[in-house]
Amino acid sequence: MTARPLTLDDIADQRAYERERDEFRRTVIAEKKLRRITVGPVVTLTFESRTTVRFQVQEMARAEKLTTDEQIQHELDVYNRLLPSPGELSATLFLELTTEEQLRTWLPKLVGIEESIALRIGEGAGMHLVRSVPEEEHRAQLTRPDVTSAVHYVRFPFTPAEVAAFTVGPVSLIVNHPEYPDGRPGVVLGDVTRALLAGDLTAR
Repeated sequence: MTARPLTLDDIADQRAYERERDEFRRTVIAEKKLRRITVGPVVTLTFESRTTVRFQVQEMARAEKLTTDEQIQHELDVYNRLLPSPGELSATLFLELTTEEQLRTWLPKLVGIEESIALRIGEGAGMHLVRSVPEEEHRAQLTRPDVTSAVHYVRFPFTPAEVAAFTVGPVSLIVNHPEYPDGRPGVVLGDVTRALLAGDLTAR
């Protein structure tokens, strides 16, 4: 169960949203900049929060002109799955592919990428490795064994000891896939990003 799922009360109607949209977009862009981590040439993870998920619902409602409670609730049911549960992080994993050649090259090579991401916490004998787990409904939709998707939804479940170690750091995001050598040794999270994600881990 996610922590504090968004409800209809969290979603502004279209007129109210238009009044706040510019400022809200600036807030979300600034937050996503801290939550987005790129590892190697094509792998990017954006760690989700209530703010980022609310933005996606608001923008979907705006684009699709959704106005009824039933329509909005359907979007909430879909996007609330991206919120982390207590003691875990959740992220959208993007393969940043912009050409047909890149799609043909990378999508067959990176099958299993959604299970190949990890957060390496600490150093030496006290190091922890928290591995990605595909979101269940997303995993069920991955029906082709020979090619992967360009977008994945993953979770990182933590033990209490791993949460405590994460708050101290250092923490690196690594991609441990045999066809993606640029994913190792990974990218060290900045202190501000690590503190932000530590807040997600301890939120209730």
